Amino acid sequence: MSESENDDVKGALGRLAGSSGLRRNEAGNIDVLASIGGIRGLIEAVAPGLVFLGVFIGTQSLNPALIASVAVGVVLLVLRLVRRQQVMPAVSGLVGIIVCALFARVGGQARDYYVPGFFINAAYIVALSVSVLVRWPLLGIIFGMLRGEEVRWREDPRRVRSYAAATWLVAGVMALRLLVQVPLYYADQVAALGAARLAMGTPLYIGAIALAWLMTRPQRAASREEQPPPAGT
Repeated sequence: MSESENDDVKGALGRLAGSSGLRRNEAGNIDVLASIGGIRGLIEAVAPGLVFLGVFIGTQSLNPALIASVAVGVVLLVLRLVRRQQVMPAVSGLVGIIVCALFARVGGQARDYYVPGFFINAAYIVALSVSVLVRWPLLGIIFGMLRGEEVRWREDPRRVRSYAAATWLVAGVMALRLLVQVPLYYADQVAALGAARLAMGTPLYIGAIALAWLMTRPQRAASREEQPPPAGT
C-alpha cells in the first residue's frame, strides 16, 4: 500500500472513530457523559420514548402517544435552533422518532413503535461480528484512534484479542436487547417492552463502552499507572 493510500485509510478510520461520538476526558478515560452529548444528549435520547410510553399507558390510545413523541422531538430540535447549538443530533433523533411512529401507524399497534430498534440492533450485531471475524474489531478501530494507537495495535496479537473481546462485549449487549425485547414484543407487553427499551438503551450502552475501554487498556500504560510515585513527591 502506498503512502497516500495508507493516509486515505487512516483518514477513513479517523472519520469512523469521530462518528462514534466517543470522547476522552483529561485523565485519558472515556468521558461517558460527553460522549452522549451531556445531560441534554441523555434527555434527547430518553425523552421521546418515555413520553410515548407514558402517554400510551395513560390513554391506551396509539395516536396521542405518537403525536406526543413526535412533538417532543420537534421541541428538542427547536430548542437547539433557538440556542444556536448543533442541530444534527436532534435532527437524527427526530428522524428516528418519525420512523418509529410510521412503523406503529402502519402496523396499527403500539408495540410496532419499537420494531426499527430490532433491525438497528441486528445490523450492529452483524457489523461488530464481521469486524472481529476479519480481524478488524470495530472497537479496536475506534479506541485505537482515540488512544493514538491508530492501527498499530494489529501488530500485537494480544491487543487484537483484547479489542476482539471488547467488540464481542458490545455485540453481546445488542444481542441481549433482542433476547429480552423480542419476546415481549410478541407477547404484546407494551409497557414492559417500553421499559426494557429505556433501561437497555443509552444507559446500558455507555456502561458497556466504559467497560470495554477498561478491558482494552494497554498493559504498558497500566503498569506505569500502578508504579509508586518517586520518593519525595
